[in-house]
Amino acid sequence: MTDLENKQVLVTGGCGSIGSELVERLLDYEEPSVIRVFDNDEAGLFDMKTRLSSPERLRFLLGNIRDRNRLEMAMEDIDVVFHAAALKHVGLNEYNPFETVQTNALGTQNLIRAAMEENVDAFITISTDKASNPTSVMGATKLLSERLTIAANTYKGEQDTKFGCVRFGNVFGSSGSVVPVFLDQIRDGGPITVTNQEMTRFIMPIEEATDLVFDAYRRLEGGETFVLKMPVFALMDLAEAMRTEYAPQFGYDPSEIEIHKTGKRPGERIHEKLISKDEIQQTIELEDMFVITPLIEDCGYEPLDYESRNSLDSEYTSADVDPLSKSEIIAMIENTSAYETMVNG
Repeated sequence: MTDLENKQVLVTGGCGSIGSELVERLLDYEEPSVIRVFDNDEAGLFDMKTRLSSPERLRFLLGNIRDRNRLEMAMEDIDVVFHAAALKHVGLNEYNPFETVQTNALGTQNLIRAAMEENVDAFITISTDKASNPTSVMGATKLLSERLTIAANTYKGEQDTKFGCVRFGNVFGSSGSVVPVFLDQIRDGGPITVTNQEMTRFIMPIEEATDLVFDAYRRLEGGETFVLKMPVFALMDLAEAMRTEYAPQFGYDPSEIEIHKTGKRPGERIHEKLISKDEIQQTIELEDMFVITPLIEDCGYEPLDYESRNSLDSEYTSADVDPLSKSEIIAMIENTSAYETMVNG
C-alpha cells in the first residue's frame, strides 16, 4: 500500500474517540485530498466542524451505516475506508443485542458492499480484543464484523480492493473507557467502582491506536488482522494509582475515596484476549505487532517475507503479560492527548 497523500478517505464513526483521532491525524500528517466524516451523531458532527478548520478537505456526512443507500452516496469516488462505526459498550449491548447486530454486523456488511461497488483501494475495519473467542454480544458481533471484512476478499472478484482488520484493546480516554469514569468518580469524592479485583486489561494511548490503523493500511495485502503488542494494567492497580495521584487535585485526601467492588457485569471477562488458541497457527510475529493471516483460503492473500515468524505457543491474553506499575500507569495517562480533557472534565 502507498501513503494517503491525495487519496479520498471515508471515516465511519468519525465523531467517536478513534474516528475523530483518525480524522485529525489525517488532516495533520497524511495529506489526503478529501476526508469524509460519516456519523449518526449530529451534535458530534457539528462540534467537529466548528473545531476543525479545513473546509477544502473535510466533508461532514450525517447518516447511519444501517442505511445502504446513504452509504452508496457517501462512498462515491472514495479510495480508502477506515471503518470505526460500532456499538461498543459491553453491558448495554448485552441488553440490546438486536441493535448491536444491526450496527456491528449488518452495518459492516452494508459498508463492504458499498466499498466493492465503488472499487475502493483499501478497507480497514477497526475491531477489539473482545472479538477473540467472544463472551459478549459486542465481542461476537465484532468477530462477525472481522469475518465479513476478511471474507470480502473472496467476494470482490477481479476488483483490486484490499480488505483487512486491526484489533486492539482499551484506549486511554476513549468514550466509556475506565480512566475518565474513574476520574469522574474521584472528582465527585468517590466511590471508585471496580467490578472485579482480579481483572486485567490491555491498554494503549489513542495515538498508538491510530498509528496501528495507518501502519495496517500501509502493510495490507488483503485478509490480514493486525494486532498491536500492548501493555496491560490490573484494574485495582489503576484504581489505587489514580486515587493516590488525582484525589489531592480535586481537594480530597486519597484515604477519603473508597473503592467499591461491584462484581463482574454481564458479558465481561476477567482477562482479555487478543489472539485465541485457534488463531495461533495463522499468526506471524513482528517486532511491535502480530499479523493474523486469513483463516479461509482464496482470499488473494500473498504472504510477505517477514523476517520474524510466530513465537506464540499459547493464547495472547492480558493474564500472560506483566502489568504496568502504578507509576507507569500514571505516566501513560498523562502522556495521552486526551489527558487535559479528562482531568478538566
